[in-house]
Amino acid sequence: MISIKVENYKLEAVIHEDAAPESVSAVRELLPISSELMHVRWSGIATWIKLDKVDLTDIPRENHTVYPSRGDILLYPGYRNEPEILISCGPTCFKSPAGELAGNHFASIKEHEKLESIEETTIQDGAQPIVIEER
Repeated sequence: MISIKVENYKLEAVIHEDAAPESVSAVRELLPISSELMHVRWSGIATWIKLDKVDLTDIPRENHTVYPSRGDILLYPGYRNEPEILISCGPTCFKSPAGELAGNHFASIKEHEKLESIEETTIQDGAQPIVIEER
């Protein structure tokens, strides 16, 4: 499990170690992540975290998708665009100026009702502080 804190919201996510072992391992090495959660510009109802100064391009595609479901957390290693973590809060098609991207689905949030509020906050108020830690 990982815990995610965004402002006053606390979420938990189940890690999919069997489906995305290399992605899970890479994320664990980055934890704790303290960053900014931003609204996606291209992908629909989702938020993202830019992963600065990391090279994850050796991570293979595993359990990857362009169309994550609400609550899915994807690791994009940065094959054609910058590395990032995407959190789908509703209907999403993972895209960038480089076109559609397939991210590795490595974890899932079960508390969907909080995701809509978090996504709306990133639209209305801009980037929000986020902390992701292993529980």
